[in-house]
Amino acid sequence: MQILQELQLDELNLCPYLPDRQKQFQYFFAQNLNETEIGFILSKGWRKFGAYYFRPACPACRDCTPLRVLTYEFQPTKSQRKNLRKNEAIQVKFGPLTYSKRAYDIYVEHSRSRFDQESSLDSFLFNFYTPSCPALQSEYYLDDRLIALGFLDHGLDCLSSVYFVYDTDYAHLGLGTFSILKEIEYAKSMGLPYYYLGYYIRDCRRMNYKDRFEPREHFDWSSGIWRRV
Repeated sequence: MQILQELQLDELNLCPYLPDRQKQFQYFFAQNLNETEIGFILSKGWRKFGAYYFRPACPACRDCTPLRVLTYEFQPTKSQRKNLRKNEAIQVKFGPLTYSKRAYDIYVEHSRSRFDQESSLDSFLFNFYTPSCPALQSEYYLDDRLIALGFLDHGLDCLSSVYFVYDTDYAHLGLGTFSILKEIEYAKSMGLPYYYLGYYIRDCRRMNYKDRFEPREHFDWSSGIWRRV
């Protein structure tokens, strides 16, 4: 691992998930992590975009809880099996990071529709196509048309979902849930016991979907131990 910038603490800002709170991150920049190093960093509650590594350091809140699914024990629920059946026609591919104009267009439209955010090609390339550790891409095709894609990091014992976007014309298919199910399945096929799903916030409705994948573990910030839920 090559550290590009040592650990820093950013300024307090309004939290985008809990409107009555303020957020603050620890962060550093690094590159050339191997599978062991990225697995260790994920196991300590860190997340990343490109070479930017971060984790919450909010002075009055610890509600952002790192979450990972136990892939060997995971069994889809009745509603998740229904989602899989509904999307049987979708072809899923996993492979190296591969930029395309279609991928960027999906990202721009998804950001605008879902979060009312504008995006730039520079930030898209930095966040997802300048990997600082082993990484891969999931792609979802319907009738030979790319309709969604995900970005994942590959640790020695895990896959970690970095980000997932989809063409909102296909929102009725439940592609967010479908992608998680397929990525858990892929992690298990690779012999990886953990699938990291980012931060879970119990009181944030936008995060409620992460509560539907079991068995899982939550990271306890105070003890540094993963505890089964």
